[in-house]
Amino acid sequence: MARYIGPKSKIARKFQEPIFGADKVLERKNYAPGQHGPNKRRGKQSEYGIQLQEKQKAKYTYGILEKQFRKIFHQAASKTGITGEVLLQLIESRLDNTVYRLGIAPTRSAARQLVSHRHICVNGEVVNIPSYQLKPGDMVEVRERSKSLEVITDSLAGRTNSYNWLEWDGAAMRGKFLNYPERENIPETIKEQLIVELYSK
Repeated sequence: MARYIGPKSKIARKFQEPIFGADKVLERKNYAPGQHGPNKRRGKQSEYGIQLQEKQKAKYTYGILEKQFRKIFHQAASKTGITGEVLLQLIESRLDNTVYRLGIAPTRSAARQLVSHRHICVNGEVVNIPSYQLKPGDMVEVRERSKSLEVITDSLAGRTNSYNWLEWDGAAMRGKFLNYPERENIPETIKEQLIVELYSK
């Protein structure tokens, strides 16, 4: 399975946002990476450059590579509704992202690994495809023999966020995907309209 495995702090510094979670390097060096540091003169970005950067930020945030991201965009474009919002809804309904949102894993990359290693079930069946698209009403749960895994128990112990499109049963370690989220409920600071403009060129 293809995924980004390069330096994450450098990417977070590039976008000036902790897109991979809390980052001490970003706090210490709150400027873009590069040989000349904060003193480097940076020219004005073109319209294309701004749109491209927004797409890159979305890809790194959700851990999706270009081919898959473009495929999701074409899916979104073929559906009714605002393409940018539908794009984010489709990404949010991925199994790895939902496992992360439910608090079963501390990061999206950890969620992807749990899914790939067959620790997660959907509607009672083991699913090991991180990009699996959930539908409203789908049940996501930790596999019975995986409920004592330290990474899962630690993550659930520190679970703080809850989202109104997800329902969580802590005792059963089971969550329900209720519906596709509204844009205002998705916390990521992504300007999806710029992505739509980029792909529409």
